[in-house]
Amino acid sequence: MADAEMLEARQRMIAKRFGGASQSRTGGKGSVRRKKKAVHKTATSDDKKLGSTLKKLGVTNIPAIEEVNLFTNDGKVVHFSNPKVQASIAANTYVVSGPNETKQLTDMLPGIINQLGQDNLEHIKAIADNLQGAPGAAPAVEEEDDEGDDGIPDLVDNFEEAA
Repeated sequence: MADAEMLEARQRMIAKRFGGASQSRTGGKGSVRRKKKAVHKTATSDDKKLGSTLKKLGVTNIPAIEEVNLFTNDGKVVHFSNPKVQASIAANTYVVSGPNETKQLTDMLPGIINQLGQDNLEHIKAIADNLQGAPGAAPAVEEEDDEGDDGIPDLVDNFEEAA
């Protein structure tokens, strides 16, 4: 009976000292020593690494660029206003950084028609066809015959003889 009491007392002592079997131990005597300190990365360290990599490439600033538009395959445009543009011609690398917005191609249409390539023009034609076929859209312009031009008078005299 003394052995049973002794065993029970030992179990209580272990539970009292080490928190019992239910709690996990995260330190103290007998725990594994941490060999390396955990390093937390910050955004500034990423910026410094990027800057040093760009410096190795030999990029130079390109001044006086007001806007940059990057066209995606799904009809969206990544629009940068007053970006910082850097280029390395030897490495064929261009860096565009600054605040940007992702917009639909149709939202920016009047101002960017001269920037569009062949694939984007086809995308715009598809959008125009969808708009013409949609109910409530503006009616398509139809060509009329010469007989239907009531608002335009016919030429009566030969204008070359008068000059």
